[in-house]
Amino acid sequence: MFNLYEKSTFGCSKLVTELYSTSFSLGIKTLTKRFHEPIYGIYGFVRFADEIVDTFHQFDKKYLLEKFKADTYEAIETGISLNPILHSFQKVVHEFKIDLELIDAFLYSMEMDLGQIVYDDSKYKEYIYGSAEVVGLMCLKVFVEGDQSLYEKLKTDARSLGAAFQKVNFLRDLKSDYQERGRVYFPQIDMSNFSAYAKREIEKDIQIDFDNALRGILNLPVGARSGVYLAYVYYLKLFKRIKKTSAAKIQTQRVRVPDFIKFTLLAQTLVKGRFGAL
Repeated sequence: MFNLYEKSTFGCSKLVTELYSTSFSLGIKTLTKRFHEPIYGIYGFVRFADEIVDTFHQFDKKYLLEKFKADTYEAIETGISLNPILHSFQKVVHEFKIDLELIDAFLYSMEMDLGQIVYDDSKYKEYIYGSAEVVGLMCLKVFVEGDQSLYEKLKTDARSLGAAFQKVNFLRDLKSDYQERGRVYFPQIDMSNFSAYAKREIEKDIQIDFDNALRGILNLPVGARSGVYLAYVYYLKLFKRIKKTSAAKIQTQRVRVPDFIKFTLLAQTLVKGRFGAL
């Protein structure tokens, strides 16, 4: 009967993924089936932590994050949790030998979001690493299935992919991060005078991350390649839309990719994967 409990916990992580992210849900569906539950387990964990610091404004977020952090480490140590999200995550941690350092870095970045931090270049890179790059590394641990040499070969590019996604999110959410949460992640940026030049410099940096990430994606195991590539092309499409949006306009509206375009990208990726074009 314990198998039923574990199945239900991964079902909860899947539900969280599908409710919060259309794009990542589509990407996971194109992975080979054995990767579905582990990636749902990782996404559910990072999504819940992010929700604590981003949306639970009427509650004591510091207390909730500390409790979530303590519960996470307890789940990993004991191999069980009555929090279904944490139970499925600890299962993934043990099965794929995810380093605690990655989890530490992620949770520390979530703690950074609780305060009003002025991000210099060092803090910016530290936040990007913990909030996004390590998530890419956790997923890579799943995809290489214990092949440490392949992990070492691909980890730099996996970090680039996570960084590209996060920096695009920062540009997309510039308005809400600043106006609703008082956050400005990009170093040396004056939000009272966010210029076209500053936006272009940020975009140059993001393009480098995208270029490096694609190299790694093309060297992923076949069962993971299409799903990660789909997430890549979705974010690249979003990035291109952001690049076409003026620096002034991006401070007043959130750029989106319509669902019909997401499904078009899915179809194109599936065709490429089927004919070995990835």
